[in-house]
Amino acid sequence: MENFTCRKATIDDLEILLEFEQGIIVAERPFDPTIKKDPVTYYDLREYILSDDIEVVVVETNGAVIASGYALIKKARPYLDHEQYAYLGFMYTHPDYRGQGVNQLVVEELKKWASAKGMKEIRLTVYDDNIPAIKAYERVGFKKHIIEMRLNTQ
Repeated sequence: MENFTCRKATIDDLEILLEFEQGIIVAERPFDPTIKKDPVTYYDLREYILSDDIEVVVVETNGAVIASGYALIKKARPYLDHEQYAYLGFMYTHPDYRGQGVNQLVVEELKKWASAKGMKEIRLTVYDDNIPAIKAYERVGFKKHIIEMRLNTQ
């Protein structure tokens, strides 16, 4: 069993985190025909790492960063019973370490941060056809909530 440690990301992690971002894009592209052609970026990771309102975490083993995730606070729609919620994203685990509970470490660390910020609701989005990701999130307590649908008119 590997020894995994979850910690807050630093600017020194930026290079590997940018690689993880591209890994997420490659993994999501088959699920979403609307993603632009490369080069594509999803996040301003430098800004996220430096922000007090966003928590970026990484998981290490043997000195190597192998996973990531972030939580940020979003304003809820005015008709909901909460004003804000924590939104999780940038969830990536290196393929060699998938299925070993690494994602659970990331989620638990981000849950602690969200709770410390007073958040009672945590949400994330996942492609409906991304069954491995859905199963991983269900294992840590998430439940399906809503399906976003799209129609291409051209």
